[in-house]
Amino acid sequence: MTTHPFDAAMVLAPQPDGTAIGHSSAAYWNMIGPYGGITAAAALTAVMQHPQRLGEPVSLTVNYAGPMAEGAYRASARPARTNRSTQHWIIELSQPDAAGQPQVVTTATAVTAARRPTWSASDTPMPAAPAPADVPRVHPPANLAAWLQRYEMRPIIGPVPERWEGQAHHGENGEHGSLSRLWLRDDPPRALDFCALAALADVFFPRLWLRRATRVPVGTVSMTVYFHADGRLLKDTGEGFLLAEAHAHAFRNGFFDQTGLLWNEAGMLLCSTHQVVYYKE
Repeated sequence: MTTHPFDAAMVLAPQPDGTAIGHSSAAYWNMIGPYGGITAAAALTAVMQHPQRLGEPVSLTVNYAGPMAEGAYRASARPARTNRSTQHWIIELSQPDAAGQPQVVTTATAVTAARRPTWSASDTPMPAAPAPADVPRVHPPANLAAWLQRYEMRPIIGPVPERWEGQAHHGENGEHGSLSRLWLRDDPPRALDFCALAALADVFFPRLWLRRATRVPVGTVSMTVYFHADGRLLKDTGEGFLLAEAHAHAFRNGFFDQTGLLWNEAGMLLCSTHQVVYYKE
């Protein structure tokens, strides 16, 4: 059986000192390093495979300290504190610098918890959307970033601009000018789990590019994912499509934010995500 590209990218070999060794994946390469979502997934994988882990992920915050280079990296995950129901994790991904000394490229924190049945509700229902089969799939050119080939994307609102002429995008029907909404899933399809969901939370192209139709240098500085789903809900979602939407709140002084939501086809909100992105003129 052929290994799915995502599973191949998530291989972490445990080391005697408690860390693990992974390798950056060419299949998820972006412009100058791995796609940020796959780095977030790797940080969470270090927690998920740790023998001391309690429960399932509730939140993950990833800080991109520097670009990851092609090659091996070391993942360190340790539980900073374990309570009756929650566990708090500190994670680092590092690679050797030019002198061969370890240099941190990513820091992260995570909270896992033993979830228990309680009263539940959702105050953010899934917006109306055509069925995935009724929305044409976009096919990015093969010579663009490799990671774009790893996802099936079917944009509904706010696709990548067709003309890069600096025209301002104001949105329609009172919606945010930076709003995108699309169906998406792994390609080839893969049963959803927490690490894959963390990666999917970062599929949105920079909101600044949509708002201004101008390609300027950008880079995510920090991303947080809040998991509203438990393992059973992810299992029920399976290989199905997710409806994802994102918009920004403000662009100012070289940084903008981005808020995203992802529902399954049954309308259950699986996660919300927030990130801050650096940009320059």
